[in-house]
Amino acid sequence: MIKSRAEKWLQPDGLVPGEGWARDGLIDVEIAKKMGITKQTLNTWKKKYSKLREKLKDGKEVVDTKVENALLKRALGYKTEEITYKHGVEVERIVKEVQPDTTAQIFWLKNRRPDKWRDRPKNQYLEEMNAEVGVIEINAQLELDEGENVDNSVEKSKEIKETKGKRGRERKCNGGS
Repeated sequence: MIKSRAEKWLQPDGLVPGEGWARDGLIDVEIAKKMGITKQTLNTWKKKYSKLREKLKDGKEVVDTKVENALLKRALGYKTEEITYKHGVEVERIVKEVQPDTTAQIFWLKNRRPDKWRDRPKNQYLEEMNAEVGVIEINAQLELDEGENVDNSVEKSKEIKETKGKRGRERKCNGGS
């Protein structure tokens, strides 16, 4: 009887290394290589065999939780004890305070609360830049001739803004071209 390559990895002895590799932080490509298969084969097996999928998931969750806890600890700051021994006898105990890490806080907030903490979306930035360029163009076009009065320049400004607004709407209607 011919055994499938997957059978070896579906036995309890085969599932343990996979879970361990996942817990050690290996990604699917690396796990597949250790199993002697391609990443595509591993993905197929994970879809087909729930036991394998669950063991790899369990292994990864352990590490993910440890990393989350470490990141949170750095974000909030913590205290640690440093003990000095001399000839096996404790001679000094110092409590050190590690200050909260701003970078860890930013990373945590951007990922956990993106609605409040993400960077400006790319589109918003582009809109702000376009508006700024539009103001510069309008100012350049409004340079007063010697005989032109302020009232005429205000009217001219409104005309330019309206024209630019129409062009922008036309571009959006035509698919941005």
